[in-house]
Amino acid sequence: MLRLSSLLLLIAIFSSKLFAINVVIAKNDIHFNEFITLEMITPGKVQNVKRHCNPTTINDFKTKKLQATHYMKKGFVICKDDVKEFNNKSVLFNFGSIEIEKNGKIIFENDEYIRIKKSNGDIEKIYKDGRIK
Repeated sequence: MLRLSSLLLLIAIFSSKLFAINVVIAKNDIHFNEFITLEMITPGKVQNVKRHCNPTTINDFKTKKLQATHYMKKGFVICKDDVKEFNNKSVLFNFGSIEIEKNGKIIFENDEYIRIKKSNGDIEKIYKDGRIK
C-alpha cells in the first residue's frame, strides 16, 4: 500500500511537469511604457494561465524592442497583449538652415506653430521661427 501511494505521488509530480506551460515572468515591477530588457524577466513554468493569455517567449524580447502596455508587478506572467513593439515615431522640422527631429506625432499645424504629442502623452508647442514654448 505504501509503495502504491508513493508511486502515485511520483507519477503526479512528473506529469505536472509534463503539462506545464513555458512563460515569461517579471523579476521586478515594470512601469507603464517602460522598455522591457532581458534583465527584468525570467523564464518559468506554470500549470495554467488566464483564458485569453497568449504567453510571450524570451526570443520575442531578444529580437524586438518591446514596451509595457500597463503596470506589471513582480511575478506577473507576461502575455502578448501586455507588451507592444516600439515604433519610433519622429517628426523632422526644417526651419531653413536648422533641422530639428523630435519623437512624437503632429496633432496640429498652422502658419505660426506646430503641436506635437510625445510618447509619454505630453504636448509640445514649437513655433516656426524656432522657439519652443
